[in-house]
This record gives sequence, structure tokens and C-alpha cells, in this order.
Amino acid sequence: MTENGEDSPLHQQNPANGDSAVNSRTLKTSLVDAKSSKEHKDALKVNARNAEGEFSPYQPRPPPQPRLSSKSVSVEETLRTRRLKNSQESLSDPVETGSSSDSLKEDLTALAQGGFVFREAATTRNDQESNVRPLSAAASGSPVSRDRGSSLSDHGGRPRSQQSDPTDLRARPSKVLLSPVQPTGKLPALEKGFASATLKAANRIDGDCLDYAVSAKEKPSDRLHRNLSDSRLLENMGSDSASVHSMRSNYSVLSPIRPQDVRNRSFLEGSVLGSGALLGAEELDRHFPDRKVGIYIATWNMQGEKGLPTNLDDLLLPTDSEFAQDFYIIGVQEGCPDRREWEVRLQETLGPYYVMLYAAAHGVLYLTVFVRRDLIWFCSEVEHATVTTRIISQIKTKGAVGIAFTFFGTSFLFITSHFTSGDSKVYERVLDYNKIIEALALPKGLPDTNPYRSTSSDVTTRFDQVFWFGDFNFRLSKPRAEVEAIIKRTAGGDMGPLLEHDQLSKEMKEGSIFKGFQEAPIHFLPTYKFNVGCDVYDTTSKQRTPSFTDRIVFRSRQADDIRAFKYTCCSGIKTSDHRPVIGVFQVKLRPGRDNIPLGAGQFDRGLYLEGIRRRITRELKRREAMKSESTSTICTIS
Repeated sequence: MTENGEDSPLHQQNPANGDSAVNSRTLKTSLVDAKSSKEHKDALKVNARNAEGEFSPYQPRPPPQPRLSSKSVSVEETLRTRRLKNSQESLSDPVETGSSSDSLKEDLTALAQGGFVFREAATTRNDQESNVRPLSAAASGSPVSRDRGSSLSDHGGRPRSQQSDPTDLRARPSKVLLSPVQPTGKLPALEKGFASATLKAANRIDGDCLDYAVSAKEKPSDRLHRNLSDSRLLENMGSDSASVHSMRSNYSVLSPIRPQDVRNRSFLEGSVLGSGALLGAEELDRHFPDRKVGIYIATWNMQGEKGLPTNLDDLLLPTDSEFAQDFYIIGVQEGCPDRREWEVRLQETLGPYYVMLYAAAHGVLYLTVFVRRDLIWFCSEVEHATVTTRIISQIKTKGAVGIAFTFFGTSFLFITSHFTSGDSKVYERVLDYNKIIEALALPKGLPDTNPYRSTSSDVTTRFDQVFWFGDFNFRLSKPRAEVEAIIKRTAGGDMGPLLEHDQLSKEMKEGSIFKGFQEAPIHFLPTYKFNVGCDVYDTTSKQRTPSFTDRIVFRSRQADDIRAFKYTCCSGIKTSDHRPVIGVFQVKLRPGRDNIPLGAGQFDRGLYLEGIRRRITRELKRREAMKSESTSTICTIS
């Protein structure tokens, strides 16, 4: 009892032997005089009497039970109150060592024994309900509980003057407060930068990904920041340098995007300014630091044969090329009857790295455009137009088909054509050319990137880069015997003596055809006309003169925007009387604006899947054949 007459709020009281009879007996007390020494002595006697079984001699007597409310408290409500308080204590106590599930188990154990032990009793004027506490860990033989028991017994055995004020016990935590574990040694200092040794493992990349890193040998001014974000974009992100540096990690080569950019930016109906556009300078420099794109062009007169070559690798992927190109443009004259089969074969050859951006046809003239799959997002909508050069428009064996689109800010026009045949019909071929440039209606919806240098009478002046290829049918103005004699004398690929008699070269010099166009130097033999399946020129009764009928010419608005790296014929494909002609070019690009209608990444998905399926089937058959050869029972002598 305290001096003010209130009951002493002792913390815990646990029975030593767990006598259920004593635990179930309810204790009712009333307020008594705290200064009565007689009652205090009687209380000490009770403690001594309960030492043998009822209560532990080392524990003070239990506090009196508080007066309960008029409403009966059920077991379920008590447990619900206990769970709520325990969860609140767990959240507020930073050194909580137990869990709420463990406390719940103690509650159920105490209920099964049919009794409660009250943790603290605080009688107030409003007769509030006291919190119910299950049996604590003091009953177990843990060292912590033993220490707590001894401390309580010492407190009761000390003189009254030396005992601390019981009210101070209210401020003590109900749980055991464990002292924090001190480190045995000095902890290493963490560097402030994101390149510290402790964080290098998070930003580590494979050693073979050399294209992600910038070469240390390069000068700072010459470095190509392929994997770094745009500097202007990072500067506008704010003053948090840590966030900026974290964006410059090696996790991705893509530029970071701010939420405000996502809210405001629209590429289809956005700013017409070049800065910040999807086709603008930032994106262009990130994908093409040199602002140059590789274009592969192939033209072939197939002679209308139904049978296709078993392998088109020599046509599209020659072994003397170190790298594949970004665009593959294939023009065919007198194509095979099954155009879809031809396109599937092209997709099968190029594989999963490329998708067919667009394909157009004019009778037996086929024009197909393949692009690298990751560059399709920078292509505009694709348009095409056709022109027939026959007197009867329904006959589509001669004429032209053109495909136009914009890549970043550079507009392209690709034309494949088949001019009038015949050794002496030069004038008719010039008429075919003039009709095509006047009647080819392009562009339709695409904006003219330089309208001040465009003319309505020539379609080739409306685009930045123009490639025209096909079977032009221009011949060598010499008898066959003399041409064959010149071929025999030709050494080292010098075709100058033959080109002196070339009709196309003569007309281009005079300016009557292909005005403003150029052609790369020719270092290959005439591509027409061969016997099918061999390298022998025409041995039929007509004895046609070998000629350079299959050509690739180009023009650009700006000088030196197109550079030819290869211009040759494909001698490995012999299914036609023509040899395919291929050319590899490097074309300069310019940034674009947001007023260009984007193609939204559209391509022929069905063709893509069919081509890849055939490619996989072919590879499985090849592996199966190699496996059967390795398990052959034929013995070999080494």
C-alpha cells in the first residue's frame, strides 16, 4: 500500500506451481488505511504461508483485483482487447523482442488453465477496466525472468525508506529492454559516389558488352555517348545530383523520361520544332552518332521462272560483307508468279533481325523494303505509286513502281523499273524514263522536306535521297564478236573499254536521261544475257550481245550525301538469264520534326512469323542431318 492510500501497481505476479484453484479464485479488496502496520504484517505472513505452493516466496503478493464494470466482459472481448493493445505495443516499442502470435499463444494457454493473472491494477475514479496480461515469461526458467524475480524480491526485502517510489514503476517498460549490440570493429566508410566498391556489383555488366562503354582512348570531344542520356534532359531534371547520376547507370541505354514529358509530349501532334522531337537531333545522334545509315539494294530480272534458288544468302548476305545493313531494298522484274512466296523467302533469309516495312507490285514488278526491327519506329507512313509505259495500260510488263517514306528527317524514294527492250530502241527507253518521272504521283500525304528545290515535272526532285534501279535494257553498241574480244582483253576489272560503247553512259553524259543521277564505277562483267544455269553468254539463234542492262543509279539534294561502298553482280545465282546486281551505300541523315506522320511500327507480322518458322525448320533439318552423319557406321582411316 502507498502513502496516499492507493494500491501499489506491481508489474507481474506469476504462480510458481501453477495451482489452478488459486489462479481461478477471484480477489476482491477494498480501500484500507495505508498507514496500518498491522495489516502490513498480516500481508507478510500471507506471503510466507503461500511459499510452499500457492505463491513464490520471492514474489510480492498479487495486487487487488480492480472493480470490474457492470457489464460482463466475455473471453472473446478480452482477447480482442489484448490483441489490439499488443499490436499497439509492438508498433510503439522499438526493442520489441516478441511477436503478436506468441502473445496470443500465451493468452490461449492461460485461458485453458481457467484463470487470469493481472499485470497491473490501477484503480481510478471512473473505475476503468484494467488490462489483462497472460502468464509472463517469469514462470519459465529463463535467465531474464530469474533476474527480474530476484530484483523484485530484493525490493520487497529492503527497508521501506530504501524502497523506490512505486509510482516510478509506471514509467518503466513492460518488456525487457535489450542493450544494442555494439560492433566489434570499425565499420568501413561508405563513399558518397555511386561508383563506390559496395555498389559496383549492382552496376556491373558483362565484359563482352563493349558497345555499352565509351572507349577510354577517345578524346572527350570525340566520344559518342551511345548509352548516356541527353545532357540537356538531365540538366532539367532538378538539383538532385544523386538522381541524375542514378539515371546514368548501365542498366539501360535508353534516355530517362520524366513524368511531365509523358504528360505533355505528343509525337503525332506535337511540336513542329526539331528539338525534342522523336525524329529530332537527340534521337538521331543516339542511334546514328555519325548520322549515316547503311542501305543495301538488289535488282534482279528473274525471267518469270517459277523455281526460286534454294538459297538467297548470296543475294542478300554475301560473305565478303563485314556487316549487315540497316535497310534492304529488293527490286524484281519479270518476277515469279507467286509473289507471296518470294517475300517469304526474303524474310526467311534475313531472319528475325529484319521486318518487311512495305511491299508493292506493278504486274510482275516487285519492290520490297526490309528494315532493322529496332529502327521501324523512326519510319514514317509508307506510300507507293505505279506507272505503266505500255500503250495499253492493262499490260503491266513494262513500267515502274516507287516506294517513298521518311526516315528521321530524310525523305527516301526507291524506284524499280523495266524499260523497253531491243538493241536499237534507245529513244523509247528515254521516253519511258520521262513518263515515269512525270506520272509517278509521290509524295501523297508525306510533307516535302524541301519544297523550294522541288519541281512538279520531276518526282525525283521532291525527295532528299533517290535510288533508281532495275532492268533499263540499255545495250552495248558493238557487235557481239567485238564485245567478246574486249571482255577477253579486260584485266583487273577495268570495264572502261566496254563502257565506252554503253548506251546508258552516253545518254547520261548528254543529259537526256537520269538528270542529276550518279552511278558507281562498274567493275563487273555484263549481266545479260546468260544461258540459264551456267556462266556462258547467249548461245541461242539470236546471239544477243552481252550488256550492262541491270543498273543502280542514285541522286541526292545535297552533294556527297550518298557514298557507294560496293557495286557488283551476284554470280552465284544462275536461275535466270540475268545476274542480280547489288549495291551497298552509306547515306547521310538529318533530324526531323513532329509534323511527319509516323508509321507506328507497322509491318507484315504474318510474313514475319512464316519466314521465321521456315528458318527454324531448315535449321532443325540441318542439325538432324549432321547428327545422322556423325552416327554413321562407315569407318574412316585417318
